[in-house]
Amino acid sequence: MIQRVWERARQAKRITRVIIATDDERILAAATAFGAEAVMTRSEHRSGSERVAEVALHIAGENEDIFVNVQGDEPLVEPDAIDTLVEAMEAEDGVTVATLMVAIKKPADIMDPNIVKVVLDFDGNALYFSRAPIPWVRDRDAPVHAQHMKHLGLYAFRRSALLDFPTLPEGDLERVEQLEQLRWMENGYKIRVAETQHDSVSVDVPEDVARVELLLRKSASAS
Repeated sequence: MIQRVWERARQAKRITRVIIATDDERILAAATAFGAEAVMTRSEHRSGSERVAEVALHIAGENEDIFVNVQGDEPLVEPDAIDTLVEAMEAEDGVTVATLMVAIKKPADIMDPNIVKVVLDFDGNALYFSRAPIPWVRDRDAPVHAQHMKHLGLYAFRRSALLDFPTLPEGDLERVEQLEQLRWMENGYKIRVAETQHDSVSVDVPEDVARVELLLRKSASAS
């Protein structure tokens, strides 16, 4: 699975370098075996963003100001989605953190706490992320249409902001929702959110493997 994620990330046109960061010797050995650049990081990191921050701490260069965090459990990640994320960062110098969203098409997903929802302000920055259905349509009989948006767990950071992240205190909202991106917002950061048409399915539990394999077979037969 990690090899597939690595291969997909390398197909993104706006990515110049792909590094697998891990605290597991087995993953390091596997990554090295299939030709990836891989580094060992500390085991006490609380999130993927902190792990990427450790990598960024030891990397400095003119072309390495933007770092993208692609989780190793995202075998369906689309290279185009990664490019969309990088473009959102490059479009405006003031954007220090960015992520992605996709329109929710299944009504049941709106109520699913495993699917994180996001709402934006007029400038395209996140107002809030939640496992709850946001926005909540109070009057179901009124002619109101709300397009609920699913948050995709890909992040891009300016190096300075990324190095700041491990120093930020964890807030009540992050603890309650169990969403690391809320730490940025609780500490005053804005998160730019770009829309993509490419949904993704992460492998969080063993049962997800069969679901992803089925989607891959369908994709292969359609192409």
